[in-house]
Amino acid sequence: MSWRERRAGNNKLYVSNKDESVRMFQSDFLEMFTKVHWTVPLFIFIPVILYLIYRSFEFNVGVGNFILLYLAGIVFWTFTEYSLHRFLFHYHPKNPKLEDVFWTFHGVHHDYPQDSKRLVMPPSVSVPLAILFYLLFVWVFGNANANPFGAGFFTGYLFYDITHYAVHHFNIKSGYWKKLKDHHAIHHYKYEDLGFGVSNTFWDKLFGTTYPEKDKKKS
Repeated sequence: MSWRERRAGNNKLYVSNKDESVRMFQSDFLEMFTKVHWTVPLFIFIPVILYLIYRSFEFNVGVGNFILLYLAGIVFWTFTEYSLHRFLFHYHPKNPKLEDVFWTFHGVHHDYPQDSKRLVMPPSVSVPLAILFYLLFVWVFGNANANPFGAGFFTGYLFYDITHYAVHHFNIKSGYWKKLKDHHAIHHYKYEDLGFGVSNTFWDKLFGTTYPEKDKKKS
């Protein structure tokens, strides 16, 4: 069921709240790439991050510059996370066929928010995007400085991906993680057009996309 169909006759913001989903492609080959275990990003991106850290010092990036660029990469990821979620994943084109394309990006996750196999980005998407972002960093910062900035950026991405799985499936009862879990739950079950931060709430507060105070207190 697409966003379009749900808006037409379903007052819920989801189709099923169980650990189940819907088939996205008729092709078994394509369907295989839409599901991934939540640990897969760890095996892919931890070696990448370690390699970029090694490359940073191979290029003789100073410790001070490394720390500054690494932290800047993390901050830039949080802004990227917010921007992609708000402006790309929640873009609703008027063309029905184009809307179905955007549904495959993120709409399926809102229809089946507890589907454990579609909570982290599949490598078929995350790896090409990572390459494009790294090439962008090389163009902006140069070969040497792209490495610590990229290491920070991919650390932020990995934190986001695992956090997204955790707030849906881990039994979190207190602390910062509980706040993130509540923040994301309100986004899924009450305000799809607010609360776009997953690993943090800073950009929602800065850009005015956080929830009404009464809803934050209820959570």
